[in-house]
Amino acid sequence: MSHDTAGPDGREMRLADEEEFFQIAGGIAASPSFGRTKQHIQHGRTSVYAHALAVAYYSCWLAEKLGVKVNKRELIRGAMLHDYFLYDWADGGDGHKWHGFTHAGKALENAKRDFILTPLEEDIIARHMFPLNLHPPGHRESALVCMADKVCSAYETAHRKSTPWRPYRLEEEMEAWLKRQDEEPTN
Repeated sequence: MSHDTAGPDGREMRLADEEEFFQIAGGIAASPSFGRTKQHIQHGRTSVYAHALAVAYYSCWLAEKLGVKVNKRELIRGAMLHDYFLYDWADGGDGHKWHGFTHAGKALENAKRDFILTPLEEDIIARHMFPLNLHPPGHRESALVCMADKVCSAYETAHRKSTPWRPYRLEEEMEAWLKRQDEEPTN
């Protein structure tokens, strides 16, 4: 096993059902509006797109490893959209200096405009910035995304030159998965 596929415990980091993950996350990733997240960089050099994939994947991995029963579809969709704020917060314009406190609300506003959300998905997006946002996660899925977001953000900040950890190779895997979906004939 190589270092780049290992989880925090040193073991291979794979979900029980990788195909299910790509099907659910791919439903968001295939959206042209979500594709805009590739243009925005955060935590050093990571695109919001790559960050969202990593948070979604790591949230699922945590649920599996901790034995937490979750609604996987809503967990993944909420995690994919948790940073769907669609602006470059590092540019210093438009009041972005309070980004850490306000972007969850902007992400929720944008996600509600572009996608049909469940109340659980809304909670995941709105509360992922606890404790900067004062309302704690209201569901297991929200708490997992909140934790995964902190771990992934810290990892991105600490590994600005390279991000070898498996969740950061998902962008290429997602693009390949989406391409295969486009090429498969539909009946």
